[in-house]
Amino acid sequence: MLFSDLSKLCGGVVLASYRDKPVTDLVTDSRKVVLAEGAVFFAMKGERHDAHKFLKELYAQGMRQFVVEQEVDRTELSEANVLRVTSALKALQALVKFHRAQFQIPVIGITGSNGKTIIKEWLYQLLTPDFKVVKNPGSYNSQLGVPLSVWQMQAYHQLGIFEAGISRPDEMEVSAEIIKPTIGLLTNIGTAHDEGFESRAQKISEKLKLFTQAQTIVYCADDHEINKAVAGLSATKISWAFSGNATYTATLQASTVVLKRESWQQPFELPFTDKASVENLIHCLVIMLELGLHPDVIQQRINSLRAVPMRLELKQGLNNCQLIDDSYNNDLAGLQISLDFINNIRKPKKTLVLSDILQSGLEDEQLANRMAMLITQSGISRLIGIGEVFVKHEQIFKNVTAQSHFFENTEQALENAVLWNSLHDEVILLKGARVFQFEKIVNHLQRKVHGTRMEIDLSRLVHNLNFFKSKLRPGVKIMAMVKAFAYGSGSEEVANLLQFHRVDYLGVAYADEGIELRKNQITIPVMVMNATEESFTSLLNHNLEPVLYSVAMLKALGTFLNGKDCLVHIELETGMHRLGLEPENYAEAIAILKANPNIKVASIFSHLAAADGAEHDAYTHQQVSVYERGYKAFSEALGVTPIRHILNSPGIIRFAEYQLDMVRLGIGLYGINPTSEPNQNLKPAATLKTVISQVKEIKPGGTVGYGRWGKADAAKTIATIAIGYADGFSRAFSRGKGKVFVNGKVVPVIGNVCMDMTMIDITGVEAKAGDEVIIFGDAMPIQQVAESIGTIPYEILTNTSERVKRVFFAESI
Repeated sequence: MLFSDLSKLCGGVVLASYRDKPVTDLVTDSRKVVLAEGAVFFAMKGERHDAHKFLKELYAQGMRQFVVEQEVDRTELSEANVLRVTSALKALQALVKFHRAQFQIPVIGITGSNGKTIIKEWLYQLLTPDFKVVKNPGSYNSQLGVPLSVWQMQAYHQLGIFEAGISRPDEMEVSAEIIKPTIGLLTNIGTAHDEGFESRAQKISEKLKLFTQAQTIVYCADDHEINKAVAGLSATKISWAFSGNATYTATLQASTVVLKRESWQQPFELPFTDKASVENLIHCLVIMLELGLHPDVIQQRINSLRAVPMRLELKQGLNNCQLIDDSYNNDLAGLQISLDFINNIRKPKKTLVLSDILQSGLEDEQLANRMAMLITQSGISRLIGIGEVFVKHEQIFKNVTAQSHFFENTEQALENAVLWNSLHDEVILLKGARVFQFEKIVNHLQRKVHGTRMEIDLSRLVHNLNFFKSKLRPGVKIMAMVKAFAYGSGSEEVANLLQFHRVDYLGVAYADEGIELRKNQITIPVMVMNATEESFTSLLNHNLEPVLYSVAMLKALGTFLNGKDCLVHIELETGMHRLGLEPENYAEAIAILKANPNIKVASIFSHLAAADGAEHDAYTHQQVSVYERGYKAFSEALGVTPIRHILNSPGIIRFAEYQLDMVRLGIGLYGINPTSEPNQNLKPAATLKTVISQVKEIKPGGTVGYGRWGKADAAKTIATIAIGYADGFSRAFSRGKGKVFVNGKVVPVIGNVCMDMTMIDITGVEAKAGDEVIIFGDAMPIQQVAESIGTIPYEILTNTSERVKRVFFAESI
C-alpha cells in the first residue's frame, strides 16, 4: 500500500506528491506522533479541535504524509505527500476497510451496552494460547477507535477480537464493514446512549447491524427483545439462558455454572461470583465451546483468568476504607452492575458516591425513582448524591437510606470535610459520569503511598523511540530490548507502550521474561536471548523465538521439536566472545538446519563489543566483516534471507551504514546516551525518588550508622531517607561517595548504606520529614550517579529492586 493508492481508495485530490512512500502507521492525534517512514497523519476538524493547526509542527518533527480536509500552505510542507479529502475520518475508515479485506481469518465482533471490553480482554487471555490474536487496545471501540484497531491486523494474526460501540443510528454499518466479524457476540442492552435512539428496539436493531455478514451470533436469550430482534439475522444462532429456550441452558450453583446442550452438560468452576462477571464469563465459555476447545482446557484457562481493571478498580483508601473507582461512565445498567459488584465485598458499611445519570432517556423524576429503587435493593448504608437530579428530588432519595447527603457539584461536595473524614472501615463505590470529575474525590479518599518510587515518563519513552526512528532508513525494523524488567522500568507497561507504537520485535534475556509478556497481552514477536533446553516447552507454548548460539543447542532443539515448526534466531560470534557460533561450526550448524526444515531462521545477528568508543572503530568494522561473511554462508547454503541485525543503541547513533534490516534498541530507549557523541536529544525517562523519614542533629564527635563509619567532625544535621541496598541503592554509595538531591542542593551520604535506609548529611539545607529526595533524574543525571561508584547507567537502572513501586505517567503518549 503506497500513499499514491489512497486517492483511489478514499477519493480526494492530491495536493502534493514529493516521494511516494508506503502507508504503515495511521496517526490521528498530533500529541502521539509516530515518526515511521510510512506514517500518515489524518488531520480531522472537530467542534473543539482542528488538527490542521499542528501540520507545520508535525512536519518539523518529521511527518511527511498527510490527509487533510482543507487547503494547506504547501510551502510549509515542501517535501510532503498531501491528499485533501472531504472527511479525514471517512478516508481512514475506507483505507482500513480495504486493509481488512486482505485477511481471511476468523474475527469475533462484540457489541452491547456493557461488558464489551471485559469480554474482549478475557477472550484474549483465554484464546491466546491457541491463536495469534489481534484486538482493540483498551476500549478503542468508537468510529475512530475501530479502524485504528483493525489496522493492526497483520499476516501472522490468526484471530481478531474487536468490540464496537455506537451512540446514534447509522454508525454501526461503518464498523461492520471494517470489522467484518465471522462470529458475533451481543453482550446485553442497557440504557447507555438511549438519548441517541428513538427506542430500545431501534438501539438493538442498530447494534445488530454489526452481524449482518456474520456466520454465527452468540447472545443471551433471557432478554425477550433481543430474541425477537436476532430472529431476523441469517447467521447461525447460538444462545444461552438461565431460563427459557436456548442452545445452552445455564444453571448457577454458588461459584459453579453448569452448561447444558441437549444431552450434553458440563460444570465449570468460576473465579468470580458477581452477576456481571458471571454473565461475561458465560459468553466466553460459549465462544470457546463453539471454537471447539475441550472443557478441561477451558476450565484450566478459566482458573488462570485475571480480572481486568477497566472500570471497576479497587483501591486502598484512607481510614481502612476500600474504594471502587467506577468513574469511567454512569448509566442505569452500569449502576446495577456496580451495585452488584459491591455486594460481593465483605464489609458491613457501604457508601455510594453517585453522580447524575446524564444519558438515561428518562424524565428527571422517572430517573430518580429508578435510581432509588436500585440503590434500595443493594443494601447501601450511606448515599452521597452529586448533581441537579439529586438536589431537585432529594425527598425521593432520602427514603433510600438513613444517611444521605446531596450536593449540586463535586467542588461543593469536597468542601464538606466533616463528611469525608467520617468514612471509616467501609467500602466506597464511586460511580460518576466523566463531567463530574470524580477523580478529584478518588484522590481525596485514596491512601497516599509515600516512600521510594521510580517514575517512568512514557511520553519521554515515545520521544526517544521517535528519535531513533528518525535515524533509520526506510524499511529498517526495530527490536526494542525489554530484558531485565525493561532496564528496571517495568516490562509489562513498557512493552504495552512499544506494542502500541508498532515496534517490530521485542527482545528479552530469559524465557520467563517472555512468558510474562505473553501473559500481559503482548502479541508482537519476542526474541529470547538466553534460551535453554529446559525452556523449550515454554518457548513453544508461548510463541517465543529462541536465540541459538551453539551446535549443541541446534541439535537439542531439533530433537525436541520432532517436526514441529519453530522460529529461531542464529547468533554468530564475531568478536564479543560471549555467545555465538564460531566460523568453524558453521558447516555443522547448516547441516542441522537443512536436516530440520521445520526450524525456520527468522534472523541472523551478532553483537558489537565496542560500538560506543571511537578508539575501537577498526574493531567494529572488523566485526561487521566477520558477520557479513557468516550471514552469507548461512543464507546461500539454506536458500533463505533472514533478517540481518548487528547494531545496538550506540551502534544506531554511530554506524548508520550498518543498519541492515533491523536494529536493536536498548538503553537508548530509556533516554541514556550510550556514546560520547553530544547533543543526541534523548530524554531520560526514569526518575528514582524517595523521602526523608526523619531529621536529626548530631553533636561534634557523634557517629552515624553501622560500624560508626559516619563521623561528625562538627555539629551536623542528618536525614534518614527511605532507600537502602535492598532497593538497589548500592553499598558502594557509602561514606560520601554517593550523593542525592534535596530541596535544590546536592548532599552526600554519611556512613554506610543500610538495607532499607540511608543517612545523608543535610547540614545547611532546609529540609524536614516527608520532603522529596532525588536519587537520579533530571536533577541528578544517572551518568554522574554511575560514575561516582565506577559503574555504568545500565547497572544503576537494572539494580533498582522490583519492590520499588513503578509509577507511570505522561502528558500524552
